[in-house]
This record gives sequence, C-alpha cells and structure tokens, in this order.
Amino acid sequence: MNLQAADFMVAIITPFDENNQINYPALDRLTDHLLEKGANGFVIGGTTGETPTLSHDEKLALYKHFGAYVHGRVPVIAGTGSNNTAETIAFTNEVAEIDGIDVALVVVPPYNKPNQRGMIAHFTKVADEVNIPVMIYNIPGRTGVKMEVSTLVELSHHENIVAVKQCASLTEMQALIDQTPDDFAVFSGEDAQALFTKVIGGAGVISVAGHVYPTQMRTMYDALDRGDVATAGRLQRWLTPKMAALFMFPSPSPVKAVLNAQGFEVGGCRLPIVTLNTEEKSQLATALGLEAHALEGALPLDLGGDLNA
Repeated sequence: MNLQAADFMVAIITPFDENNQINYPALDRLTDHLLEKGANGFVIGGTTGETPTLSHDEKLALYKHFGAYVHGRVPVIAGTGSNNTAETIAFTNEVAEIDGIDVALVVVPPYNKPNQRGMIAHFTKVADEVNIPVMIYNIPGRTGVKMEVSTLVELSHHENIVAVKQCASLTEMQALIDQTPDDFAVFSGEDAQALFTKVIGGAGVISVAGHVYPTQMRTMYDALDRGDVATAGRLQRWLTPKMAALFMFPSPSPVKAVLNAQGFEVGGCRLPIVTLNTEEKSQLATALGLEAHALEGALPLDLGGDLNA
C-alpha cells in the first residue's frame, strides 16, 4: 500500500436503493467506472459517504464489501473517527480486521471541540492502540475546530500516523508539506486545491468532483507529471467553478443528482440531508454549464470539455 502514489483518490458516495438501504450493485458499478477513468484510491465512509447516518453495522458491512470488491487494486481508506476516543479505538480495531482496508480515516473530534493539546492526546492514544495506519482528517468547517499546522507536524512523527486529509488555506498547506516528514502523505480535501497541492509537493487530492469529472482530473495530473503545466493549469481552471457548484447545496446531494442523471442509480440522501428538488437541480445544472433541465434527463458519463484544447 503506497499512499504517496495514489494522487487522485475519490471520497466515494454511498448509494441507496428505493428503500434507503445500501445499494451494493450501484456501488460496484460506480467503483469500476472510477477505476477505469483513472482514480487510484478511495475513501469509503467519509463525509461524502454519509457516514454520520450509517449505523455501526452498516459501516462494517459496507467496508467488508468494498474492501473485497476493490481487492487490493488501489488503496482503500475507511472512516472510523468520532468525538469519543475510546469508541474510535474500538471501532477502528474492528475495521482493522477487514481485508482490503489499508488505512483508517480519523477526523478531528467534532462538537466537543478539544484544544490542540487535547487533539494531540486523542490522536496519539488512537495511533498507539489501533492495528492499522491512521490518516488524520482536518476539516474545521465541519468539526468546529481546526488542528493547527504545528499540531499536525508533531503528530506526523508518530510511526502509525501516515497521512492527513487537509481542508485549510493554501498557506497552511505549504507549511504542512514543508514541515512534515517526506514519507508523510499530505492530501487536500478541497478539490479546488488539487493542482496546487501536487505542484508544491503534496500527494494529491481526495476528491468529490472526481465522481463527475474523473477523466478531466486524471488528465490534469497526468499532464502535470509529464511537465505540461499549461494543460494542467487550464484543466484546473475549467474544473474549479464546477467543483464549487457541486457544493452549492449540502453534499453529497449535488453529486448524487449528477450521478443519477448519468444513470448510476445511486439514489437519494439520508436525512437530514435532502435530495435536490427540481428547482435545485436546475440551479445546479446551470452552475455546471449545462442546460437548466439537463439533470432531469440523461447525461454523458464524462461531462464537457475538449481535453486537448
């Protein structure tokens, strides 16, 4: 398992059927599509996967299925964190027993808002007591508290903390990449920072927009790898407003609306996230540069853009 080589990871959605249960055939089809189009890693059971509304047993069943289905083709990271240190350790060790799960994604504890010393204590205890490598998930917009760069740098030296999914400023991203060990993988959790992060030495991106624009994102990174900065930059500029549009309503409702229009039958969202209504779909379609009613019909699998322009 080499996280450093997995530059384009997708934080994959959890499809639901008409009874609001996990739709495994739809998940398998989407997984194959994303792998074919160039995704080289996945986060399962993250925010985009609606993990707050999945039960303990559902998460374990989902991770077992997904680990077996991916079967080592690319790294798989599974969400295991909570704001309870003891429960995080217990659940993470359950997940560590699942074949095909390579890393545990552990979020900065939300709601109870620990200070930096509390974060260090939490992650150190988790990393000491779990049987799987840990990726820190620093997303202050959802947790209500930010892990500072100095805290991340300190934790990056723990032998069992191997990576971070960072959602913060470009300045902080630069400092984090500069100050952490070379074998510590720094991923952006912000699609708009995908190119910037890799240019300055980060591992890559854990993407939501990659569900919808996998070809463009793979092409962007491939262009960068061969030194074609002009093409990579053009693609990032083309993608950035579309990436923003996919968050104009609570995620993952926008990306699920597009995937459904593409024929992937991923269903709606679980409450309290609501599925987009007709007016919201129209607004999203317009923001994506499509006809207003495009999301009510059938879309091509790869949306828009002459990749060779």
